[in-house]
Amino acid sequence: MSNKVAYVTGGMGGIGTAICQRLHKDGFTVIAGCGPTRDYQKWLDEQKALGFTFYASVGNVAEWDSTVEAFSKAKAEHGPISVLVNNAGITRDRMFLKMTRDDWDAVLDTNLNSMFNVTKQVVADMVEKGWGRIINFASLQSRRAFANGIAYGASKGGVEQMTRAMAEAWSKDGINANAIGPGFIRTELTAAVFNDPDRAARNAAQTCIGRNGELSDLDGPMLFLCSEASAYVTGQVLMVDGGFTAK
Repeated sequence: MSNKVAYVTGGMGGIGTAICQRLHKDGFTVIAGCGPTRDYQKWLDEQKALGFTFYASVGNVAEWDSTVEAFSKAKAEHGPISVLVNNAGITRDRMFLKMTRDDWDAVLDTNLNSMFNVTKQVVADMVEKGWGRIINFASLQSRRAFANGIAYGASKGGVEQMTRAMAEAWSKDGINANAIGPGFIRTELTAAVFNDPDRAARNAAQTCIGRNGELSDLDGPMLFLCSEASAYVTGQVLMVDGGFTAK
């Protein structure tokens, strides 16, 4: 894998950092995407101290021109992207009657429109090489509805359908597109859940395994979907949720 470059959007958050570390351990050159307000040098230094060498790519994936600029620079410096992880995401938990148009637009732009913006920058190179892996981040809310997650659920439902369409379009060219649907894993996005012990316990009880997820639970699925082990797997959503959606 040492000659392959991986790009992780939202690469400096909780899940993003775990993904970057997993890919680094597997020999990838790893580019971590981040927004313009992120203190990326601080994150790079922290990761360096842990033994990980990453490269930052700064841009707003919700905006087309910013995405084009960020990826043009990243490819000029590191070469074509072989593995793309569409991980950037936000939530604006609101009941529908309290949701603003700005809330809706922010979530859909970051979680769904960004996948179009980003994937457009890499897929032609993957087709030319005849190999690529696209891993999108879906969610429990791709399959389950939550009353206060209308925008987030809509965006993650779109992620699932885009994943299938990508697989239909490009699998014959050696590009496998799949998604991971995490359950409740402790990150900045799920802080409200884990800060409420009763709510966290109810979610754990909803799983078949009986616990909430850890970041390390994503290691195996990520390794599988980025490797030749998944050569005959495409267009799928792998729910890493302890069986939450199995009930």
